[in-house]
Amino acid sequence: MDPYKIVKHPLSTEKSIRLMESQNKLIFVVDIDADKGVIKKAVEDMFKAKVDSVRTYIRCGEKRAYIKFADESPAIDIATQLGLM
Repeated sequence: MDPYKIVKHPLSTEKSIRLMESQNKLIFVVDIDADKGVIKKAVEDMFKAKVDSVRTYIRCGEKRAYIKFADESPAIDIATQLGLM
């Protein structure tokens, strides 16, 4: 499956910036039907970065994935690639 259909876009909120700086996490809006394994593989393929864990959250028909990156893959570098920083 195409990773760009699974991961729709990153969230750039105060909370997401705080999580990026303190816990090496980024928040993405993802396809509502995607499970954690599929999301992890899609993010690893898109950014060539190692993912430690994926947590999902559904609210108002929108699914968000909280992606924790490994220490060797700083979230701030990925955010810079995406133009968030």
